Amino acid sequence: MSVRRLAVASGIGLVLLAVGASRGSGEVRRCSAPEELTRLRVALPNTARAIREQRALVIVAIGSSSTEGIGASDPAHAYPAVLAEELRRRWPRLSVTVINKGIGGESVSEVLKRFERDVLSHRPQLVIWQTGSLAALGAADVEGYAAAIREGIGRLKTARLDIVLMDPQFAPRVLARPLHTRVVDTIAAAAADTKVAVFRRFAIMQHWISSGQYRLDEVISRDGLHLNDLSYGCIARLLADSLATAAHAVPSTERGAAAIEEPPAAPAPR
Repeated sequence: MSVRRLAVASGIGLVLLAVGASRGSGEVRRCSAPEELTRLRVALPNTARAIREQRALVIVAIGSSSTEGIGASDPAHAYPAVLAEELRRRWPRLSVTVINKGIGGESVSEVLKRFERDVLSHRPQLVIWQTGSLAALGAADVEGYAAAIREGIGRLKTARLDIVLMDPQFAPRVLARPLHTRVVDTIAAAAADTKVAVFRRFAIMQHWISSGQYRLDEVISRDGLHLNDLSYGCIARLLADSLATAAHAVPSTERGAAAIEEPPAAPAPR
């Protein structure tokens, strides 16, 4: 190859590398949220122990339609399925199972009736309870809703399970209802009082819009309520990061406990 051709080829290569780096950087910035929104403020000791001892990690995701995955193109794109993939990527030597027990249209009282069958029977270390969307949409008794989620938290705590509550989605049909702020605040207050973690989905999605990462119509399905493949995937990746950080923050109190070899990996550029 002549010197001139080599120079031209090298120049093209540098341009392509620069474009690729720029795109990659842009993708990393998308689907992100500040640490103060994603950090779980309560430890997850059972989850941490399973990781440390390299035992099978079982997670139950319970809730209504946005746990079931309404709005996703198929069940593999619902957040629990993507969460399982993300956690396995972070800990490839760990057996991770995320059981999807979302049923669309169920009220909090109906979800509570399923706890024994759909949660406790699986003996999970961690329960992710998505709640509040239906309460925000309806003319719900907020005090009654608060009492119900506190009852549910109490039952899960009695079973000595790690708990993460997931609050409502930031979506037009939720925002149109005057109750939505009270419901989000009710979940936060119940979690603080009972010392369980909250994954702040509402605030995270609000940040996506206010920061210009996405338009609302890019992360919400045509029905104006449910997430889509993009937003389910983003929520799953951020939740996986939050769980990994919280679990690794728990110090080992047991002598000889084996630490897992792979630290939580940084999210891959998308």
